[in-house]
Order: sequence, then C-alpha cells, then structure tokens
Amino acid sequence: MKRILAILCSAMLLLACVLPVAGLAETAAMMPKYVFLFIGDGMGTPQVTATQYYLGAVQNPDATHPIPAALSFTGFPYSGTATTYDMTSFCPDSASTATAMASGNKTLSGVLNYNVDKTQSFKLITEYAKEAGKKIGVVTSVSLNHATPAAFYAKSESRNNYYDIGIQGLTGTTLDYLAGGAFHHATGDDKDKPQQSLYDVATANGWNYVNTVDGIRALTSDSGRVLAANPDIQDDDAITYEIDRTRRAAAGEDVLSLADFVTAGTKVLDNDNGFFMMCEGGKIDWSCHANDAATTIEDTVAFSNAVQAAVDFAKDHADETLIIVTADHETGGLTIGYATTAYDTHFNYLASQTMSFTDFDSVIADLRTKNATFDDALAAIKQYYGLTTEAGQNLSLTEEDVAALKAAFTLSMQPEDARTLTDNDELLYGGYEPLSMAVSHIENNKAGLSYTSYSHTGLPVPVYAVGVGAEQFTGMYDDTDLFTKTMSVMGLTK
Repeated sequence: MKRILAILCSAMLLLACVLPVAGLAETAAMMPKYVFLFIGDGMGTPQVTATQYYLGAVQNPDATHPIPAALSFTGFPYSGTATTYDMTSFCPDSASTATAMASGNKTLSGVLNYNVDKTQSFKLITEYAKEAGKKIGVVTSVSLNHATPAAFYAKSESRNNYYDIGIQGLTGTTLDYLAGGAFHHATGDDKDKPQQSLYDVATANGWNYVNTVDGIRALTSDSGRVLAANPDIQDDDAITYEIDRTRRAAAGEDVLSLADFVTAGTKVLDNDNGFFMMCEGGKIDWSCHANDAATTIEDTVAFSNAVQAAVDFAKDHADETLIIVTADHETGGLTIGYATTAYDTHFNYLASQTMSFTDFDSVIADLRTKNATFDDALAAIKQYYGLTTEAGQNLSLTEEDVAALKAAFTLSMQPEDARTLTDNDELLYGGYEPLSMAVSHIENNKAGLSYTSYSHTGLPVPVYAVGVGAEQFTGMYDDTDLFTKTMSVMGLTK
C-alpha cells in the first residue's frame, strides 16, 4: 500500500511540474496581433513624474499632502528601464536612438539605420512585420520625415536628408499609414532648386492624401494607403503644442490632437493579420530643448491621451494587443526641485501659463514690430504666464526677476541678425528668443522646477508595457533590446 501511495505521490509531483511548463509554453506561443510602440521623444522619468505631480496638484487643490495623478501608462503592470547611449556619446540624438529601437543596432548620432562606417544599412522591425503580413503605421506630432518617425521607414547617412527620407517612405512598400505633422522640406532640401512636392509623389504612388479635420476623422479600413497630414501646422511642420491646442479648442476651434491620429490609424490599419504602429510624441522633446516646463507637461498629457487611444482599442482586443511605452532619450535635464524653493514645489503655478514659448515668440515679434515698451511686454507676460509686478501674489516678480526680464526684452526688441550675444547670453537663452526663455525660467523656478541643459542628456528612460508578451519588458536593459524583445514577442526572426 505504501508503495502504491509513493508511486501516486511521485506521479502527482511530476504532473505538477509538467503542467506549469506546458502553461508557460502555451503563453509563450501567444503572439500579439496588434502592436503599439509609443516613443515619448525626450520623455525621461522627470518628465513623467512632473506631469503626474502637476496633474495631482491641479486636480486636488485642497489636499493637505501631495497626490500624484496617474497617466494612461503609469499603471501598466510591467515596467523597466533602458539605457540610451549611442556610438557617439552617452547623450545621444533621436536618429541613433530610434535606429536602436527600429533595427537593434547602435550607430552614430545623426545617422538613420546605417552602421558606423555608413557602409551597411539595417533591416527594420517594420520590414520584418510587413513580411509577416502586418500593416504598418507611423504617427508623429512633429514633421513626418523627422528623425524618430524616419527611423521606422527609411535609411539615410544623415537625418537631415529630409526629402530623400520622404521619398523612401512614399515610394517604398513598408508603410500603410503615415500621419501627424507635415513633411519638412516637402519640395526638396535646396529651396533654390525645388523638386516635385512630396504630396504629389504620394498621390502618384497610390497614397490617399488627406489633410482636413473631417477627412482624417472619417478614415476607415477601406481608405487604402493613407498619408494624413494635419491641416493645422504650428512650427517646423509639426502639429500644435497641446497647451496651444487646448487654448484654441476652448475658443471653439477644432484642432486635431495626437490621439486623433492614433485613433484614425487603428481604423486604417485594422485587418485580419493585425498591425504594428509606432507613435511618437515629438514635441515633448522640442519644449524641453526650450526649457518650457508647462508646455512639456501638457504635451506629455497629449502623449498619455494618445496611449489611451491604444488602450481603448485594446479593450476590444484584450488577448491580441501589446502596448509598449518608452522614450528615446531625456531632454533638458529636467529636475524637480529648485534652490530658492528648497523642499517645496508649487506645480499649480504652471496652470497660469496658457501659451507655449513658440506662440509667445509670435507675441514678442508683434511687440517688436510695434516698438513696444517694457511695460507692454510685462502686460503680455502677465496675460499669458500669470507673472505680475503686483506684490503678495503667488507669481509676483522679484526685483531680480524684473531685471532679468528687462535685459532679455532689450535683446528681443533687436532684429535677430543685429544682436550681439555674450557667452552668458548663450547660457541664459540657449539660442532661443531671449524674452521667452527668461519668462520660462522664472515660471519654472517659482513652481520648483529647473533644467540643466538645452540638449539631450544621458539619463536612462522608462519602459512600460501591457498586453500579450508585456512581461518581457521588465528589468534594466539597452534600447537595442527593445527591438530584440519586440521581435521575439511578435514571433519574428532576423
């Protein structure tokens, strides 16, 4: 009897060991039909955290203690960290880091999908996915042939070859949906020798070119191969900063958001074999270059809303979808904490800003045209940033603040080509409009935020994942591993 019991126990133990392995094998065999890769350009952990703290502050104004808010992706069940260095520097650029994620290879800053010697190009995850029968989408809040989106459909020795990059995307066979901003250098990189417009190239190659709000919102799976360019362009062929879009929306304008392009993409790309979509929140990076914290935070919110569009899609495809959220690098060296605020932060102060540095540059240009006085500038600063010379207010300007603004105003009232900038001016303004920069720095610092750079930094970036295969994205690894992991989860091999 004891022998029989022993045999039964052994059998049960063996079965207990086998079943979990079989279950794991079954899980591993599952591959996502729909894959979203979201890249918050310039979005390191400080940008995510600052956005959470800002939203928590404005949503809970009467709270006695800090309450950070959740973004659409911060609650994803799996998270990790990725290093971002390239073959040039620990502070990489968007071309090389996007290359790492698109091809699994390191390269030089400024290079798209070529090796260091620029003698060999790399095969892209989008090409592998296309060969597997999936449709391919690339969405961005900046220009369509900018470095990050370009890395997922083009190969170039220089990210600045905008026209050729556009040609590759439009005449190639990889893309089914290209959307967001407009083409940079749409008629060629030499303005004195214009070439055929990239939009004409698109239509000649069978693309359905759509550039109206209603037309983009009406896209379906029957719309064919779609080039969707935002009819509302703000700067360098990019879509509008979220802080400006929401201001204009409040005034009754209908301006498309990044989320709108993701939603349209899920409709265009839907098919029996599924799709791969890369979506970039590129203006997080641009606003960090300009040290504009309020604008950065609002564009991080726009990016979160775009991820939410994918989450909403996944609700109807729960067992078929993988969503990955990450960044290519951190920009600006954003820090939470400033010398004069010590251990205090005042994120709610940023809510007083209603305009991006880009739109405020236009206000400054108007002031310059009108030969405005410094008092006129102070009135505009109060209107759009809440900063005031009135004493006793949350955003009251100190004597030092006023002096800094006056010095910047003096420079900004001069034509750009007539300005003589010192080394200290370059440090203070980073090559941007002096008055815009001075205002942003004062606004940031009063809120308890600061930047250390006008460029990229070497910080690692966060990774968040949910859905089929999401467990593969935990831990700390290199950005090239994002390619390897995504390929593996999708069942693709090099």
